[in-house]
Amino acid sequence: MIEVQKIAELTGHGNPIFTAELSQKPGILFTGGNDKGVVEWSLRDNTFIKVMFPVPASVYAIHCPEGYPYMFVGLRTGDVAVFDFIQQKVIKLLKHHVKPVFDIKAVTPKKELLVASEDGSVTVWSLETLELLHTIQVSVDTIRCITISLAKKHIAFGCRDSSVKIYDMDDYGFITSLNEHTMAVFSAQYSPDGSYLLTGSRDAQLKVWDTTNYSLQENVAAHMFAINNIAFHPTRPYFATASMDKSIKIWDAHNFKLRKIISREKGLPSHVLSVNKLVWNGDHLISVSDDKTVLIWDVSFSD
Repeated sequence: MIEVQKIAELTGHGNPIFTAELSQKPGILFTGGNDKGVVEWSLRDNTFIKVMFPVPASVYAIHCPEGYPYMFVGLRTGDVAVFDFIQQKVIKLLKHHVKPVFDIKAVTPKKELLVASEDGSVTVWSLETLELLHTIQVSVDTIRCITISLAKKHIAFGCRDSSVKIYDMDDYGFITSLNEHTMAVFSAQYSPDGSYLLTGSRDAQLKVWDTTNYSLQENVAAHMFAINNIAFHPTRPYFATASMDKSIKIWDAHNFKLRKIISREKGLPSHVLSVNKLVWNGDHLISVSDDKTVLIWDVSFSD
Protein backbone atom coordinates (compact mmCIF):
# COMPACT_ATOMS: atom_id res chain seq x y z
CA MET A 1 0.00 0.00 0.00
CA ILE A 2 1.36 3.41 -0.96
CA GLU A 3 -0.11 6.68 0.27
CA VAL A 4 0.92 10.07 -1.08
CA GLN A 5 0.34 13.56 0.23
CA LYS A 6 1.43 16.85 -1.28
CA ILE A 7 3.39 18.68 1.41
CA ALA A 8 4.70 21.66 -0.56
CA GLU A 9 4.29 23.62 -3.76
CA LEU A 10 7.28 25.79 -4.64
CA THR A 11 6.46 28.67 -6.94
CA GLY A 12 8.57 31.40 -8.47
CA HIS A 13 9.62 30.07 -11.86
CA GLY A 14 8.00 32.13 -14.60
CA ASN A 15 8.33 29.48 -17.28
CA PRO A 16 8.37 25.67 -17.66
CA ILE A 17 10.83 23.82 -15.41
CA PHE A 18 12.80 21.13 -17.23
CA THR A 19 15.17 19.75 -14.62
CA ALA A 20 15.91 19.40 -10.91
CA GLU A 21 18.86 18.08 -8.93
CA LEU A 22 19.74 17.64 -5.27
CA SER A 23 22.84 19.46 -4.12
CA GLN A 24 25.77 17.57 -2.63
CA LYS A 25 24.81 19.51 0.52
CA PRO A 26 21.75 17.88 2.18
CA GLY A 27 18.49 19.79 2.15
CA ILE A 28 19.17 21.81 -0.99
CA LEU A 29 17.45 21.50 -4.39
CA PHE A 30 18.35 23.21 -7.66
CA THR A 31 15.92 23.71 -10.54
CA GLY A 32 16.27 25.07 -14.05
CA GLY A 33 14.15 25.55 -17.12
CA ASN A 34 13.02 28.16 -19.57
CA ASP A 35 13.91 30.95 -17.12
CA LYS A 36 16.92 33.19 -16.93
CA GLY A 37 18.51 31.54 -13.91
CA VAL A 38 19.19 28.43 -11.83
CA VAL A 39 17.13 28.49 -8.62
CA GLU A 40 18.17 27.21 -5.17
CA TRP A 41 15.49 25.95 -2.73
CA SER A 42 15.61 24.80 0.88
CA LEU A 43 14.07 21.37 1.43
CA ARG A 44 14.25 21.85 5.20
CA ASP A 45 11.47 24.42 5.18
CA ASN A 46 10.45 24.22 1.48
CA THR A 47 11.31 27.82 0.65
CA PHE A 48 13.03 29.80 -2.08
CA ILE A 49 16.63 30.70 -1.24
CA LYS A 50 17.98 32.53 -4.28
CA VAL A 51 18.70 32.58 -7.97
CA MET A 52 22.18 31.05 -8.11
CA PHE A 53 23.32 32.74 -11.30
CA PRO A 54 21.81 34.09 -14.52
CA VAL A 55 21.90 32.00 -17.70
CA PRO A 56 21.67 33.17 -21.32
CA ALA A 57 19.40 30.32 -22.45
CA SER A 58 17.13 27.50 -21.27
CA VAL A 59 18.56 24.95 -18.82
CA TYR A 60 17.95 21.31 -19.77
CA ALA A 61 20.33 19.54 -17.36
CA ILE A 62 21.83 20.11 -13.91
CA HIS A 63 24.35 17.76 -12.30
CA CYS A 64 26.07 17.97 -8.90
CA PRO A 65 28.68 15.18 -8.73
CA GLU A 66 29.50 13.66 -5.35
CA GLY A 67 32.89 14.66 -4.01
CA TYR A 68 33.30 17.80 -6.12
CA PRO A 69 32.37 21.40 -5.25
CA TYR A 70 30.72 21.91 -8.63
CA MET A 71 27.33 22.24 -10.24
CA PHE A 72 27.28 21.62 -14.00
CA VAL A 73 24.47 23.29 -15.92
CA GLY A 74 23.70 22.26 -19.52
CA LEU A 75 22.34 25.02 -21.70
CA ARG A 76 20.35 25.24 -24.89
CA THR A 77 23.35 27.03 -26.44
CA GLY A 78 25.47 23.87 -26.09
CA ASP A 79 27.63 25.33 -23.33
CA VAL A 80 27.95 23.81 -19.86
CA ALA A 81 28.30 26.37 -17.04
CA VAL A 82 30.50 25.23 -14.14
CA PHE A 83 29.45 26.81 -10.85
CA ASP A 84 32.00 26.51 -8.02
CA PHE A 85 30.31 26.36 -4.59
CA ILE A 86 33.49 27.44 -2.80
CA GLN A 87 34.03 30.52 -4.95
CA GLN A 88 30.25 31.02 -5.32
CA LYS A 89 30.50 31.83 -9.00
CA VAL A 90 30.61 30.35 -12.49
CA ILE A 91 34.30 29.60 -13.02
CA LYS A 92 34.16 28.18 -16.54
CA LEU A 93 32.01 27.39 -19.56
CA LEU A 94 32.69 23.98 -21.09
CA LYS A 95 32.60 24.92 -24.74
CA HIS A 96 32.39 22.28 -27.44
CA HIS A 97 28.79 21.55 -28.35
CA VAL A 98 26.95 24.11 -30.46
CA LYS A 99 23.56 22.43 -30.08
CA PRO A 100 21.57 21.98 -26.83
CA VAL A 101 22.93 19.85 -23.98
CA PHE A 102 20.26 17.45 -22.70
CA ASP A 103 22.01 15.43 -20.01
CA ILE A 104 25.14 15.46 -17.83
CA LYS A 105 26.42 12.62 -15.64
CA ALA A 106 29.67 12.02 -13.76
CA VAL A 107 31.63 8.77 -14.01
CA THR A 108 33.04 9.34 -10.54
CA PRO A 109 35.45 6.34 -10.37
CA LYS A 110 37.15 7.73 -13.49
CA LYS A 111 36.90 11.38 -12.35
CA GLU A 112 35.19 12.16 -15.63
CA LEU A 113 32.06 13.98 -16.75
CA LEU A 114 29.81 12.99 -19.67
CA VAL A 115 27.86 15.63 -21.60
CA ALA A 116 25.20 14.57 -24.14
CA SER A 117 24.03 16.87 -26.90
CA GLU A 118 21.59 17.34 -29.74
CA ASP A 119 24.58 17.01 -32.10
CA GLY A 120 24.64 13.24 -31.45
CA SER A 121 27.95 13.27 -29.59
CA VAL A 122 28.95 12.79 -25.97
CA THR A 123 31.93 14.74 -24.71
CA VAL A 124 34.11 13.40 -21.89
CA TRP A 125 35.63 16.00 -19.55
CA SER A 126 38.08 15.72 -16.66
CA LEU A 127 36.49 16.52 -13.31
CA GLU A 128 39.97 17.44 -12.05
CA THR A 129 41.04 19.90 -14.76
CA LEU A 130 37.69 20.60 -16.50
CA GLU A 131 39.43 19.96 -19.82
CA LEU A 132 37.99 18.03 -22.78
CA LEU A 133 39.36 14.49 -22.97
CA HIS A 134 37.39 12.70 -25.72
CA THR A 135 34.38 12.93 -27.96
CA ILE A 136 32.19 9.87 -28.62
CA GLN A 137 29.94 10.02 -31.68
CA VAL A 138 27.02 7.99 -30.37
CA SER A 139 24.35 8.89 -32.92
CA VAL A 140 23.66 11.08 -35.94
CA ASP A 141 20.80 12.65 -33.97
CA THR A 142 20.04 13.99 -30.47
CA ILE A 143 21.10 12.11 -27.33
CA ARG A 144 18.45 12.79 -24.71
CA CYS A 145 19.65 10.92 -21.62
CA ILE A 146 22.55 9.13 -19.93
CA THR A 147 22.48 6.44 -17.26
CA ILE A 148 25.53 4.76 -15.72
CA SER A 149 25.74 1.45 -13.87
CA LEU A 150 28.84 1.34 -11.67
CA ALA A 151 27.91 -2.25 -10.76
CA LYS A 152 27.78 -3.34 -14.39
CA LYS A 153 30.34 -0.81 -15.67
CA HIS A 154 28.03 0.04 -18.54
CA ILE A 155 26.63 3.33 -19.81
CA ALA A 156 23.36 3.66 -21.73
CA PHE A 157 22.46 6.61 -23.96
CA GLY A 158 18.85 7.21 -24.98
CA CYS A 159 18.60 8.67 -28.48
CA ARG A 160 16.08 10.57 -30.52
CA ASP A 161 16.33 7.97 -33.32
CA SER A 162 14.47 5.59 -30.89
CA SER A 163 17.58 3.55 -30.08
CA VAL A 164 19.43 3.00 -26.81
CA LYS A 165 23.20 2.70 -27.23
CA ILE A 166 25.17 0.69 -24.67
CA TYR A 167 28.84 1.48 -24.05
CA ASP A 168 31.59 0.10 -21.81
CA MET A 169 32.33 2.42 -18.90
CA ASP A 170 36.05 1.64 -18.78
CA ASP A 171 37.08 2.32 -22.38
CA TYR A 172 33.89 3.86 -23.85
CA GLY A 173 33.77 1.04 -26.37
CA PHE A 174 30.44 0.37 -28.10
CA ILE A 175 28.65 -2.78 -26.89
CA THR A 176 25.22 -2.92 -28.52
CA SER A 177 22.17 -0.99 -29.69
CA LEU A 178 18.65 -1.62 -28.37
CA ASN A 179 16.08 -0.89 -31.06
CA GLU A 180 12.65 -1.85 -29.72
CA HIS A 181 11.24 1.64 -29.09
CA THR A 182 9.35 3.30 -31.95
CA MET A 183 10.00 6.94 -30.96
CA ALA A 184 12.65 9.05 -29.22
CA VAL A 185 14.01 7.65 -25.93
CA PHE A 186 13.73 10.40 -23.30
CA SER A 187 14.66 8.50 -20.14
CA ALA A 188 16.81 5.58 -19.02
CA GLN A 189 17.87 4.23 -15.63
CA TYR A 190 19.89 1.21 -14.58
CA SER A 191 18.54 -0.62 -11.56
CA PRO A 192 20.67 -0.06 -8.43
CA ASP A 193 22.25 -3.53 -8.72
CA GLY A 194 22.77 -3.21 -12.49
CA SER A 195 20.72 -6.33 -13.27
CA TYR A 196 18.31 -4.51 -15.56
CA LEU A 197 17.88 -1.29 -17.50
CA LEU A 198 14.66 0.71 -17.74
CA THR A 199 13.99 2.89 -20.78
CA GLY A 200 11.09 5.27 -21.37
CA SER A 201 10.17 6.82 -24.67
CA ARG A 202 7.98 9.25 -26.48
CA ASP A 203 6.07 6.12 -27.52
CA ALA A 204 4.78 5.97 -23.87
CA GLN A 205 6.26 2.49 -23.42
CA LEU A 206 8.43 1.46 -20.48
CA LYS A 207 10.86 -1.28 -21.45
CA VAL A 208 12.83 -3.55 -19.11
CA TRP A 209 16.11 -4.96 -20.44
CA ASP A 210 18.06 -7.81 -18.84
CA THR A 211 21.65 -6.53 -18.75
CA THR A 212 23.28 -9.97 -19.03
CA ASN A 213 22.61 -9.92 -22.78
CA TYR A 214 20.33 -6.86 -23.17
CA SER A 215 17.34 -8.96 -24.14
CA LEU A 216 13.93 -7.32 -23.73
CA GLN A 217 12.54 -8.70 -20.47
CA GLU A 218 9.27 -6.79 -20.32
CA ASN A 219 7.28 -4.10 -22.11
CA VAL A 220 4.82 -1.99 -20.10
CA ALA A 221 2.33 0.41 -21.67
CA ALA A 222 3.09 2.79 -18.83
CA HIS A 223 1.57 6.13 -19.82
CA MET A 224 -0.70 7.84 -22.34
CA PHE A 225 2.07 10.09 -23.68
CA ALA A 226 5.87 10.39 -23.52
CA ILE A 227 7.77 9.12 -20.48
CA ASN A 228 10.03 12.04 -19.61
CA ASN A 229 11.88 10.66 -16.61
CA ILE A 230 12.46 7.54 -14.47
CA ALA A 231 13.74 7.70 -10.89
CA PHE A 232 14.56 4.83 -8.52
CA HIS A 233 13.84 5.28 -4.83
CA PRO A 234 17.22 5.54 -3.04
CA THR A 235 16.59 2.67 -0.60
CA ARG A 236 13.24 0.99 -1.34
CA PRO A 237 12.37 -1.39 -4.23
CA TYR A 238 10.29 1.14 -6.17
CA PHE A 239 10.74 3.57 -9.02
CA ALA A 240 8.69 6.46 -10.32
CA THR A 241 7.95 7.65 -13.86
CA ALA A 242 6.99 11.13 -15.03
CA SER A 243 5.02 11.75 -18.18
CA MET A 244 3.83 14.31 -20.65
CA ASP A 245 0.34 13.00 -19.76
CA LYS A 246 0.64 15.08 -16.51
CA SER A 247 0.83 12.01 -14.27
CA ILE A 248 3.45 10.48 -12.00
CA LYS A 249 3.36 6.73 -11.43
CA ILE A 250 5.11 4.62 -8.79
CA TRP A 251 6.06 1.05 -9.70
CA ASP A 252 7.31 -2.07 -7.98
CA ALA A 253 10.97 -2.52 -8.96
CA HIS A 254 10.77 -6.33 -8.67
CA ASN A 255 7.70 -7.21 -10.75
CA PHE A 256 7.10 -3.87 -12.55
CA LYS A 257 3.51 -3.66 -11.32
CA LEU A 258 1.88 -0.25 -10.98
CA ARG A 259 1.45 0.70 -7.31
CA LYS A 260 0.29 4.33 -7.33
CA ILE A 261 -0.84 7.06 -9.72
CA ILE A 262 -0.38 10.70 -8.78
CA SER A 263 -2.64 12.81 -10.99
CA ARG A 264 -5.56 15.21 -10.99
CA GLU A 265 -7.74 12.40 -12.36
CA LYS A 266 -7.03 10.48 -9.16
CA GLY A 267 -8.16 13.43 -7.06
CA LEU A 268 -4.68 14.60 -6.08
CA PRO A 269 -3.57 18.26 -6.36
CA SER A 270 -0.98 17.41 -8.98
CA HIS A 271 0.49 19.04 -12.08
CA VAL A 272 -1.71 20.46 -14.84
CA LEU A 273 0.93 20.13 -17.59
CA SER A 274 3.76 17.77 -18.56
CA VAL A 275 5.84 16.40 -15.65
CA ASN A 276 9.46 16.67 -16.74
CA LYS A 277 11.74 15.44 -13.95
CA LEU A 278 11.57 13.53 -10.67
CA VAL A 279 13.97 13.51 -7.71
CA TRP A 280 13.72 11.36 -4.60
CA ASN A 281 14.81 12.96 -1.33
CA GLY A 282 14.36 10.03 1.04
CA ASP A 283 10.63 9.24 0.99
CA HIS A 284 9.84 12.64 -0.49
CA LEU A 285 9.30 12.69 -4.24
CA ILE A 286 9.98 16.01 -5.94
CA SER A 287 8.42 16.74 -9.34
CA VAL A 288 8.86 19.64 -11.76
CA SER A 289 6.63 20.55 -14.65
CA ASP A 290 5.79 22.73 -17.62
CA ASP A 291 3.22 24.29 -15.26
CA LYS A 292 6.14 26.22 -13.60
CA THR A 293 5.74 24.53 -10.21
CA VAL A 294 7.90 22.29 -8.03
CA LEU A 295 5.73 19.85 -6.04
CA ILE A 296 6.94 17.81 -3.07
CA TRP A 297 5.11 14.58 -2.22
CA ASP A 298 5.40 12.63 1.01
CA VAL A 299 5.21 8.97 -0.01
CA SER A 300 4.46 6.43 2.72
CA PHE A 301 4.99 2.73 2.08
CA SER A 302 3.21 0.02 4.08
CA ASP A 303 3.97 -3.35 2.56
